[in-house]
Amino acid sequence: MAAATLGQRLQIAGDRQSGQDVRTQNVMAVTAVANIVKSSLGPVGLDKMLVDDIGDVTITNDGATILRLLEVEHPAAKILVELAELQDAEVGDGTTSVVILAAELLKRANELVKNRIHPTNIISGYRLAMREACKFIEERMATSTESLGADTLLACARTSMSSKIVGAEGDFFARMVVDAMSAVKSTDEITGRTRYPVKAVNVLKAHGKSARESLLLDGYALNLGRAAQGMPKRLAGGVKIACLDMNLQKARMMMGVQVLVNDPKELERIRERESDITKERIQKILDAGANVILTTKGIDDMALKYFVEAGTIACRRVEKDDLRRIAKATGATVVLTLADMDGNETFDPAHLGQAEEVVEERVADDNMIMIKGCKYSKAVTLLLRGANDYMLDEMDRSIHDSLCVVKRVLESGSVVPGGGAVEAALSIFLEHFATSLGSREQLAIGEFANALLVLPKTLAVNAAKDATELVAALRAYHYKAQTQPEEAKCAQFGLDLVEGRVRNNLEAGVLEPAMSKLKMIQFATEAAITILRIDDLIRLEPQQEGGDE
Repeated sequence: MAAATLGQRLQIAGDRQSGQDVRTQNVMAVTAVANIVKSSLGPVGLDKMLVDDIGDVTITNDGATILRLLEVEHPAAKILVELAELQDAEVGDGTTSVVILAAELLKRANELVKNRIHPTNIISGYRLAMREACKFIEERMATSTESLGADTLLACARTSMSSKIVGAEGDFFARMVVDAMSAVKSTDEITGRTRYPVKAVNVLKAHGKSARESLLLDGYALNLGRAAQGMPKRLAGGVKIACLDMNLQKARMMMGVQVLVNDPKELERIRERESDITKERIQKILDAGANVILTTKGIDDMALKYFVEAGTIACRRVEKDDLRRIAKATGATVVLTLADMDGNETFDPAHLGQAEEVVEERVADDNMIMIKGCKYSKAVTLLLRGANDYMLDEMDRSIHDSLCVVKRVLESGSVVPGGGAVEAALSIFLEHFATSLGSREQLAIGEFANALLVLPKTLAVNAAKDATELVAALRAYHYKAQTQPEEAKCAQFGLDLVEGRVRNNLEAGVLEPAMSKLKMIQFATEAAITILRIDDLIRLEPQQEGGDE
């Protein structure tokens, strides 16, 4: 007996948990994380207020943002946080749904393990259910956007905003988002594919006025003014833009360099030469034909004089992200140094970007530099107005999600009805599919089918409606759609959470990209499987750093 106990103990500095203990602990951690975001799901979901260790407040409804700010410690729960971020990066929307579904799948898998079903059988059942579910969505649920007409994009944008702070002004912002994404359309010359880069839409935030007074500006806007008042306010007709990531201040000696001077006149000459170095650099940039100079670092007052005399616009302290985007849109190269291979300083005119017009405009209480008619890709700017920082930040997140959704719809060209329609249809389909199998996977697929219903149930609960009654009615419609060919239109039915009834969501304009649902099911299943595979947890104790006595 003593020998057996000794064998169980690991000869490492740490403790080990294995078997059912670990699974139960993982499920509890994952469920706790999912419960935090559960109440923020859907068009009537509630917001969360998060206060970090230095007192910064964030008020948000976005699942990925909530989880990112939580600083989760548990290793299994961290997988869910990464899962939400992955969904945010891949699709941009559906982050809350994917976390809730993954937690529910894991909870049900744990119950099956307790009933003596091996995790391997559950994993293969889940994988099979995931493949069949994705096939069903593509073949039976997805509708081509071409057959639905021009309002499809607006409907998708409005659906994605419905749960956010801008939901009340959904029509106004949906139109703005669709116009912005349509404006930045570009075609890849090599592959011939049409692309809609979300990064080409710059979002600026300004205090004051109401949300409805937000604007869509044509061109890339920089939230800063000219560096000096003597510079022109507008340059038009073949503007050449230099993007610099270097200092245009008076050249100073490097740290640690000592110059010993005997004659005070020499000191004056050193100062003059320091000024002349910067003057020569500026002259080289101007000689190359640049008439707009953007730099991420500083420009001296003395250096500004040369730009004013040359009649050019110069901006200092430009954000690096903005500079990179402008360089991409105008075809410029971000220059870090003027040094060439021969050890001299030169500025190649090929590094300059081109635009039709650069103009300083006054918006709200701030000056903005607008770059219009970029050579390579069109850029637009969304200027958001709102009462305070919290509101503007949340508006920014909501708009970003909508931009991503519109991009996915434009690129994939297929949508599905929202409001729990897909989940209810899959639940009915997978229950039928499970009964056609004669293996143990049947139980896992049955549980997968039931787990999908957590989303329509949560939607109904958050809307303060009777979840049991609504989900039962929804399932009845989808059962009819799948068993009676003449009732195929019932497959488009989903929940109307304002009225508390079931309606045709395709006609009502509650639409989501098909890609969002496919990725949600794939990611949630993979995350549940990853956590389900774990049957041993070994925690190492932190090493004691003992100093020499």
